[in-house]
Amino acid sequence: MSLICPLNGRGVLVTRPAGQADHLCQLIREVGGEPIAFPTLEIQTTGHPKQARQRLTEPWDILLFVSRNAVEHAIALAPDILRPGPASPSRGRPLIGAVGRATAAALTEQGLAPDLVPERGFDSEALLALPALTQVASQRVLIVRGEGGRPLLGETLDQRGAEVAFAEVYRRALPEVDVSAELAAWRERLGFITATSDEVLQNLLQMIGPEQQPWLLSMPLVVISDRGGATAMQLGFRRVAVAEETSDLGLVDALCRLAMSLG
Repeated sequence: MSLICPLNGRGVLVTRPAGQADHLCQLIREVGGEPIAFPTLEIQTTGHPKQARQRLTEPWDILLFVSRNAVEHAIALAPDILRPGPASPSRGRPLIGAVGRATAAALTEQGLAPDLVPERGFDSEALLALPALTQVASQRVLIVRGEGGRPLLGETLDQRGAEVAFAEVYRRALPEVDVSAELAAWRERLGFITATSDEVLQNLLQMIGPEQQPWLLSMPLVVISDRGGATAMQLGFRRVAVAEETSDLGLVDALCRLAMSLG
């Protein structure tokens, strides 16, 4: 992490879902910022739990988890799915893949370190570049994700000859919050914005409304991937820093570097 972090008490908007922002907020405090927690995404239980549970308990060659939420909600639906146990005589234990380090950490916390984790990139593209996923003809692959997730991973593996299915174990929703009461304080305190997915950023703009968007788009922004940076620029942000890794430490390091560059 950067040794110098000239936040000087400025506010940092943390847009992660409720219950997933505490560690990031603590790190922001430690480097001299004032975290402002404002969830722009709500994580809810899937509306089709029986279907998701059935998928999770079928035999698979490869299980791919796209997020920490996917791991946690899969465990809630099928507690034994990731537990270490005797290998199946017919198929053996499936390979376990994680899109990024946070997802890998969630798997490890559940007692099973993943076999497939990108060293860099931390997105579907990086996961698909791993050698184990380039030769998947006739293999059964289950992608564990939220409802309506990004299609690239499944489409690419299908094109490579895999038998692909999905276990959609949670759903994302726009929080029902009146942001108007927050805006006056934001204008006084806010110095930076953080966003850990395209959706939280898009939801933020939707929640504040078109009249406030020009002001918000002028704020310096930190994201966790090159794809997120491209999305931010398309939305109209102009001062965007990309974290070198997807962890909270990586996000705060990028925040500090951005603050140093702005003086």
